[in-house]
Amino acid sequence: MTVFQAIILGLVQGLTEFLPISSSGHLVLAPELLGIPAPPLAFDVLLHLATAIAIAGYFAREIRNMIYSFLAPARLPRDQVKGFRRLTLWLIVGSLPAGIAGVAFGDFFESLFTSTVAVGAFLLVTSALLVGAELVIRARSSRRQVGDMGFVDAIIVGGFQALAIAPGLSRSGSTIAGGIFLGLDRATAARFSFLLALPAIGGAGLLKTPGMIDGIGESPVAYLVGAAAAMIAGLLSVHFLLRFLRNRGLWVFAVYTAVLGAFVVFLSLL
Repeated sequence: MTVFQAIILGLVQGLTEFLPISSSGHLVLAPELLGIPAPPLAFDVLLHLATAIAIAGYFAREIRNMIYSFLAPARLPRDQVKGFRRLTLWLIVGSLPAGIAGVAFGDFFESLFTSTVAVGAFLLVTSALLVGAELVIRARSSRRQVGDMGFVDAIIVGGFQALAIAPGLSRSGSTIAGGIFLGLDRATAARFSFLLALPAIGGAGLLKTPGMIDGIGESPVAYLVGAAAAMIAGLLSVHFLLRFLRNRGLWVFAVYTAVLGAFVVFLSLL
C-alpha cells in the first residue's frame, strides 16, 4: 500500500465514520471505484482506532466528567453528578447489543463485506431511516434530552447500532435515527450517537490489535499517515455534523445514500 492510497482510505474512513453515510460501505466501495487494492485487515483496524481516538479527543470533557461522576463527584456541580452517571450507564447498556450481535453473528456480517449488492441495499436502508427520522421530527413538537432516556431507550438505540455492523448501513445514521424516533432532537441524538461509537469502535479495534501490530510492520509510514488522516478527518466530520444538525436536517445525507445505493445495486446486477 502506498502513502497516497493510505491517505485516501484514511480520509474516507474519517469522514464517513461519523457522517450518516456508512464508513464500512465506503471502505468496501472506494477501492473498487478508485482502482486501488482493498486495505488489509490490519490497516482497517488501525483506521477504526484512529477514529476512536478522534471521538475521545472531541468529547474529552464529557468523558472526564463521566469518570469524575463516579470517582471524584466533588469535582462536579452536585446537580450534574447524577446526569453524567446516567449517561455512562446508558452508554454501557447501549453498547451491549452490538457486542452480542458481533459475537453471535460475526461470520454472517463478515460475509456481507464481499457483496457489493448487499452494500448498495443497506445504503438504501440507511436512506430510508434518515427519511423516516425527518418525517418523525416534522410530526412531533416536543423534544427529549439524554437525561430523559431510560434503560429501554438505551437498548433500542444500541439495537440500531448492532444492525449497523452490516456494511452500507450507517452506524451514525442508524443511531441518530433511533434517537430521533425516541424523541431526541437531531443534535442531541448525534451527540449520544458519537459517544456510543467510542466503546463500539474502540472495543472492536482493541480486540484485533495484535494482528494490527503485525501488519503495521509491512508499511509503517503508509499506515501511520493513513491513521493520521483518519483522525483529522474524523474530528472535522464530528464538528461539522454537530453544527450542521443544529439548523438543518438529514435530507442531504438521505439523498446521497439513496443515489449511491441505487447506483451500486444497478452496477452490481449488470
